[in-house]
Amino acid sequence: MPRFAAVPLSRDTTRRQVSTAAFPQRVKVVEVGPRDGLQNEKSVVPTPVKIRLIDMLSETGLPVIEATSFVSPRWVPQMADHAEVMQGINKLPGVSYPVLTPNLKGFQAAVAAGAKEVSIFGAASELFTKKNINCSIEESLERFSEVMNAARAASIPVRGYVSCVLGCPYEGNISAAKVAEVSKKMYSMGCYEISLGDTIGIGTPGSMKEMLAAVMKEVPVGALAVHCHDTYGQALANILVALQMGVSVVDASVAGLGGCPYAQGASGNVATEDLVYMLNGLGIHTGVDLQKLMDTGTFICNALNRRTNSKVSQAACRL
Repeated sequence: MPRFAAVPLSRDTTRRQVSTAAFPQRVKVVEVGPRDGLQNEKSVVPTPVKIRLIDMLSETGLPVIEATSFVSPRWVPQMADHAEVMQGINKLPGVSYPVLTPNLKGFQAAVAAGAKEVSIFGAASELFTKKNINCSIEESLERFSEVMNAARAASIPVRGYVSCVLGCPYEGNISAAKVAEVSKKMYSMGCYEISLGDTIGIGTPGSMKEMLAAVMKEVPVGALAVHCHDTYGQALANILVALQMGVSVVDASVAGLGGCPYAQGASGNVATEDLVYMLNGLGIHTGVDLQKLMDTGTFICNALNRRTNSKVSQAACRL
């Protein structure tokens, strides 16, 4: 006799009791598994597996799937097949497939491979920026201006990431004012959306609220996203605070894959399955099919020979 009765994932018995007045009616889920999730894998994932992963994610109803990263293979060998991945995936109508482009060379290669949207990657920490892209914050913004100019000329939208918004593995605490300053500069440069990343997953609902309050004085809430790692088990709690404050875009990684090559000990992103389950329970629309998402998580975990980090998928298997 199981301890808990199995409940169909499509039904949430608490939904009618939850007031959604304080939450967005719809949340855009940005799937970062194929890029942020896989870049930290020590063994190179075969290109066909990456392509299959993205194609399966496309079938779940996710509106945005970050496909790969056009960085130097010397820095991130896992992403060396970026052009092959972009040219091999089945791009569905209505789905965006942005790629990470740290500099003008990466941007040009991405466009040549068919990218229609790109992302740039900054940080609110000087030391992290130095470790990550080998320059200062100010220098990184100068590099980004080249990408922004080229993107503007090609009518390609650019998303901006700000890492270490709630703490840095090298500097420790990061001031909310510094996060707001970097976010404002990237938004002013022309990034249509700024994704605020708790890169080492050290944030709490309190620090998330303080940071967002500072950033929202400089950047419209409609242009903000949150990107939470779950190192300390606080990701969903932090996301809930962001939703209450009006944020309606959330990054997540299927099966909770990920980490950070430049942040020792940082665990994966919040699992997309767990995020969608929570949003479903709040009556917030995502358009994502949870069962297909779980099937995709099973596929990539089998390919990587590892267990899923998604609590929802673990629970469904037990039940």
